[in-house]
Amino acid sequence: MLVQNLTMLRQLYMDGVIVTTQGNKWSNALFKLVNLQELSMSNCNLSGPLDPSLTRLQNLSVIRLDQNNFSSPVPETFANFTNLTTLHLSSCELTGTFPEKIFQVATLSVVDLSFNYNLYGSLLEFPLNSPLQTLIVSGTSFSGGIPPSINNLGQLSILDLSNCHFNGTLPSSMSRLRELTYLDLSLNDFTGQIPSLNMSKNLTHLHFWKNGFTGSITSYHFGGLRNLLQIDLQDNFLDGSLPSSLFSLPLLRSIRLSNNNFQDQLNKFSNISSSKLEILDLSGNDLNGSIPTDIFQLRSLCVLELSSNKLNGRLKLDVIHRLVNLSTLGLSHNHLSIDTNFADVGLISSIPNMKIVELASCNLTEFPSFLRNQSKITTLDLSSNNIQGSIPTWIWQLNSLVQLNLSHNLLSNLEGPVQNPSSNLRLLDLHDNHLQGKLQIFPVHASYLDYSSNNFSFTIPSDIGNFLSSTIFLSLSKNNLSGNIPQSLCSSSSMLVLDFSYNHLNGKIPECLTQSERLVVLDLQHNKFYGSIPDKFPVSCVLRTLDLNSNLLWGSIPKSLANCTSLEVLDLGNNQVDDGFPCFLKTISTLRVMVLRGNKFHGHVGCPYSNSTWYMLQIVDLSVNNFSGVLPKNCFKTWKAMMLDEDDDGSKFNHIASQVLKFGGIYYQGSVTLTSKGLQMEFVNILTGFTSVDFSSNNFEGTIPEELMNFTRLNLLDLSDNALAGQIPSSIGNLKQLEALDLSSNHFDGEIPTQLANLNFLSYLDLSSNRLVGKIPVGIQLQTFDASSFVGNAELCGAPLPKNCSNETYGLPCTFGWNIIMVELGFVFGLALVIDPLLFWKQWRQWYWKRVDLILCRIFPQLNLEYESSGGHCYQVLRLFMILLSFNNPYKSNDDEKISQIIIMSLKHIVTGKSS
Repeated sequence: MLVQNLTMLRQLYMDGVIVTTQGNKWSNALFKLVNLQELSMSNCNLSGPLDPSLTRLQNLSVIRLDQNNFSSPVPETFANFTNLTTLHLSSCELTGTFPEKIFQVATLSVVDLSFNYNLYGSLLEFPLNSPLQTLIVSGTSFSGGIPPSINNLGQLSILDLSNCHFNGTLPSSMSRLRELTYLDLSLNDFTGQIPSLNMSKNLTHLHFWKNGFTGSITSYHFGGLRNLLQIDLQDNFLDGSLPSSLFSLPLLRSIRLSNNNFQDQLNKFSNISSSKLEILDLSGNDLNGSIPTDIFQLRSLCVLELSSNKLNGRLKLDVIHRLVNLSTLGLSHNHLSIDTNFADVGLISSIPNMKIVELASCNLTEFPSFLRNQSKITTLDLSSNNIQGSIPTWIWQLNSLVQLNLSHNLLSNLEGPVQNPSSNLRLLDLHDNHLQGKLQIFPVHASYLDYSSNNFSFTIPSDIGNFLSSTIFLSLSKNNLSGNIPQSLCSSSSMLVLDFSYNHLNGKIPECLTQSERLVVLDLQHNKFYGSIPDKFPVSCVLRTLDLNSNLLWGSIPKSLANCTSLEVLDLGNNQVDDGFPCFLKTISTLRVMVLRGNKFHGHVGCPYSNSTWYMLQIVDLSVNNFSGVLPKNCFKTWKAMMLDEDDDGSKFNHIASQVLKFGGIYYQGSVTLTSKGLQMEFVNILTGFTSVDFSSNNFEGTIPEELMNFTRLNLLDLSDNALAGQIPSSIGNLKQLEALDLSSNHFDGEIPTQLANLNFLSYLDLSSNRLVGKIPVGIQLQTFDASSFVGNAELCGAPLPKNCSNETYGLPCTFGWNIIMVELGFVFGLALVIDPLLFWKQWRQWYWKRVDLILCRIFPQLNLEYESSGGHCYQVLRLFMILLSFNNPYKSNDDEKISQIIIMSLKHIVTGKSS
């Protein structure tokens, strides 16, 4: 570098000059500039690392090295710059932890470390009377809280901590920052209430959006901020009423309070004539009442967003004609009735810059005619209304239109020609209407096309791929399509989501679809496709959802499917697939849904020689197959998504699962149909935490493993129609989230565990056709079920069954009968050992039996002494009345009968052994 000879240089500004010197050679060239005070080399293509020896330049007070690629930590030696006033290191790919001592430099007034995403650090104590005026660490990995010593920064003017990992509550000492002009704490995890900032009289910009702030805002917070230009508190948890003083701040241009919990009615605006308000966004709150008409007198207003509240009343839309600068109008999803019929359509036509119109769920019955003259409109949302008839031709002629949503209406057909070669339409949503006939519109630049849930009837054109070169999302689900899928569809290289489900398509699945390296969702369920599933999934497969349910497919699961290591949903249910349990998919750790029901799968379930896990698995349906063996307890140990720790609310799994596909704020919502006892339940947007295990209608045997009872997040458990045995585990009480339980048609025995009565969310129960005994436990839930939930258990009693239970402990003879028999036999044989000598000593025998008979008669009234003659001899006989056989017990079991007979035979043997 030529500058190394300029030893007397005090200021060096080389911003934007490309320096080709590699590594730290550029810094070595500066060491001779001992008098250098200001160094500015932003965007010079410098590379790292930052050289700690730069501190040789002891006179440096200004360092600006933004937009270079140092890829290194900031040297701690930078804290030795005793004259440093300005440090700019934004967008430098800095790493490591920023040295805290640098913040302690007594002369430092400006620090900008923004957009170094791998730079860590925290804000500790600030020194008293610090000269710091600007502190910007936005877009870094700084974390921790804001220290109370923030009020030591008495000269602080700009504080930008946005898009970091800060948390905790804001210290009240922030309210004493009198010189603040710009405050941005957005995109962090701050919580608690917002402190008053009314002493920061010079504040112009206030951005707290996307945090966890709570509580209300009052006039006390912002009443004195007469210089405030922008306030952004959206995406928090603020509540209460909106303070009217906020809307009267004289210079305020932007108010963004969307996605909070603000309530009550909107107050009337003051100082309407002098208001400079350009942006008013109150969407996504709980505001109610009617819209104040003076809002429509804010003549500077460009953006009016009131969508997704509880506003009501009838609004004649011509009131917006005074808003000549209006570009965005959002009134969707309230309780409004919008009247678009007015005499002078030209009034609204005088609004020349209308670009976004959102009138979803506004009780419209026809297309607003004023829209046909809005040539600059880019986004039009008329969804969820009652618009009937045809889609007018003029809509397709709006050349600036980019997004059009007409879903959830009563539209029946397309009016006139619909193709517009100059169309810029990117998003078209016509789903859930009554549109019929042949579909003629495939905008050439469209990325998102949703025609699902209509009555379209046609064969897919063979050249359809020619119109879908830019298409990311295509859904023709729930129509009446027929024929094959043409090969040209695979030429759409941008396709991420393809949904042709619930139609009448047939033929074989094109191999090119499974060969795609772009496709994320392939949903062909409920059609008539036949043949085997093509075994062509590439190594670079990115598929997340494969749904082929309810077709005519046969063969085995393709082994190449294991290449789809991001797969979340696999649904092959209700086909004729003949295979074993797919252990070869064990490497797919992302799998959440596995539905194999209604096929010809066979063999044991589980992967005995593998330690791999499907720890994210939420829905498992193996029902109606030929699986056998015991339930796979080793597999159960690894399905962590079914388990809920004490400190876990499941949000970790929910958050990951929700990221299926996002385009323009629209998520693809997958669905899985689960069937229990003939009742079909379709779960839309399944990846939100619902958990289910269905192993019904197989040949499983053995007992229910305890590992299954650890599924504390489980919502549905169906083990019916198997050969399972043993008792229902008492640990079933762990399944607190269980909503449906079916154990019918097995061989379960014993009593119903009382813990089952404590499952408060249980709404479906079937324990029928087992060998359960005893009384049905009494609880809030169990007695609400129909008797059919318990039938087929002959020895079960109690509500809701008509069979009553006795006061005695039911089932004791059945459960403990053999123990009683053993005690009785032991007593009898023991007694026999004692009295056998009596049988051979006549004199002693006679005396002994007279005494025994008298004692027995006094103890047991059922015994009587009688005399009978036989063979010329007179005998004294001890008789047992038959009442002993009944036990006065209407529920006497067969075991009771056996016990009685044994006792009688023993007594007869003993009695007949003595003579008079």
